[in-house]
Amino acid sequence: MNRWTWLLIAGALAALLWAAGRHPPVETPLASSGQAFDCRLPGPLPASETEEPLQGPVPEGVGEFRLGAYRVRPLAGFSLQARVLGREDYRFDRGAELAPTDLALGWGRMADPAHYSRLDIWQSNRWYRYRWGGDGPPLPEQEIARSSANMHLVPGNGAVASALSRVEPDQLVRLRGWLVEVRGEDGSVWRSSLSRNDTGDGACELIYVCELSAE
Repeated sequence: MNRWTWLLIAGALAALLWAAGRHPPVETPLASSGQAFDCRLPGPLPASETEEPLQGPVPEGVGEFRLGAYRVRPLAGFSLQARVLGREDYRFDRGAELAPTDLALGWGRMADPAHYSRLDIWQSNRWYRYRWGGDGPPLPEQEIARSSANMHLVPGNGAVASALSRVEPDQLVRLRGWLVEVRGEDGSVWRSSLSRNDTGDGACELIYVCELSAE
């Protein structure tokens, strides 16, 4: 091949590598369906990422709503400030239509890079996992589990989707919304955890996000 062919190939590879390093745009099927829920904010944010997430009851007037082919029921108001330990985008699994992005988030001492940077953290198949090296865990194992979680995020509007598409690990994120249960027409149920102390299957939060920012 001549020199120009090599230059074209190199340029194409560079473009592919650049695109691979970007997060795909976050879709908002609920916002585009014309059936979006009136996102009443559930309450104040915690004062800082060192505090636990806040959870409260669903007030009168906040009830089940339709989201495309799904029925969504708010279970609790939810707000947090937390450090982003990792993110994973989904496009082809069953939940991607609703929650295209998962964030692994840490609060309390798990919001401190001095602690979470000593963990090897990764996400796959809607799970958040971590391990430590030979020097042992940076914090007691129970504290790590109580102070971090994998959260499935359902963007409530275009502004949330846009902000979510720009979130990166190590940023401080603030969000408010609703922990929800989602029922499909086929009888399937996807239900949020309502506890920060659980682990394993069913321990992730499923959040209809009304407000999100990151820095």
